[in-house]
Amino acid sequence: MAKTHFCMIALLMTVVTGCEDRTQPAGPSSSATSNPPARSTTALPTANNVTDQWLGKWIGPEGTYLVLSKNADKYVVEIHSLDGPATYEGTSAGDRIEFQRDGKIESIHAGKGHETGMKWLLDKKNCLIIRTGEGFCRD
Repeated sequence: MAKTHFCMIALLMTVVTGCEDRTQPAGPSSSATSNPPARSTTALPTANNVTDQWLGKWIGPEGTYLVLSKNADKYVVEIHSLDGPATYEGTSAGDRIEFQRDGKIESIHAGKGHETGMKWLLDKKNCLIIRTGEGFCRD
């Protein structure tokens, strides 16, 4: 049994060693100067966008709530209002998430409870606001 394990490990080591990067030269370059590989200047998307920190559930008054999730680089905006649930596709726009609702571009931004215009949320500090009278907070 131990001999079989040893053979498997030896085989695995041979396979891994044979999978070296073939784009690199085999040995030292014959050139007198060596140039390091060029680095890309293209910015990679950041996973820590302000708006990414908003993912999850936000509570509004009277049983309403907002759920933000992400699907690739787009946001899924689920608004559960007194009229029922509705889902929209959103995009990051700096410190906002924009989405289209009823033919109008809406945006979600951070704010305080008193900025929602809703008495139920006045004392809250961590809120998301779509417009006056439509806000959702976390404690």
